[in-house]
Amino acid sequence: MDRPQGVLFDLDGTLADTAPDLADALNRLRAEHDMAPLPEEQLRRWTSNGTRGMLHAGFALAPDDRHFPRLARRYLQLYAAAPCVRTRIFPGLAESLEALEAAGIGWGVVTNKPRELAEPVLDGLGLSRRAACLIGGTCAAAPKPSPEPLLLACRRTGWSAAACIYVGDDERDIIAGRDAGMTTVAAAWGYLGDHTDVTRWCADAVVEHPAQLAEAILDRS
Repeated sequence: MDRPQGVLFDLDGTLADTAPDLADALNRLRAEHDMAPLPEEQLRRWTSNGTRGMLHAGFALAPDDRHFPRLARRYLQLYAAAPCVRTRIFPGLAESLEALEAAGIGWGVVTNKPRELAEPVLDGLGLSRRAACLIGGTCAAAPKPSPEPLLLACRRTGWSAAACIYVGDDERDIIAGRDAGMTTVAAAWGYLGDHTDVTRWCADAVVEHPAQLAEAILDRS
């Protein structure tokens, strides 16, 4: 492929390790219901599934449960109060972002996380001014695995979808990127959940560690 115009990232589990703050919010919610905290490592695998995944892990609730809407609202309130306390960019990814920027390649974020929750995370990580775009879960007509959020990112940035790479740690990210006409990269360092065999997603490339990302992209150019 030619050198890409831009690289788009999923947020949770791909660009940033948000699991600590997502887990803390869930444990604060459990405390309000006189329930003991759950280990962060037990909750980490559910974080890519958003509120639905976290309430399943913490309360064994499905979205059709009558208690789900109330607990979901409260969980999001608790998370919004402290979205970037222990969240960190994945080790090695800062260097990959710098290498992409040095090569004249822009980058942005496309996430199913609501933009009002994603924005303070990027702010807290000091990345907001560097990102070419931030597309949240309700910004487009449908969230991933629909390609619409990725195509919206292209319209916002002026990048061609065919000249973009989408990086994500969930199969829906690869489906969305492929359907948008982008080159796809599976982030094997991410949360993954039960789907640890990322080769089954049929991404164009699999990268094991964030520090290897820029090299993998630039070597394909």
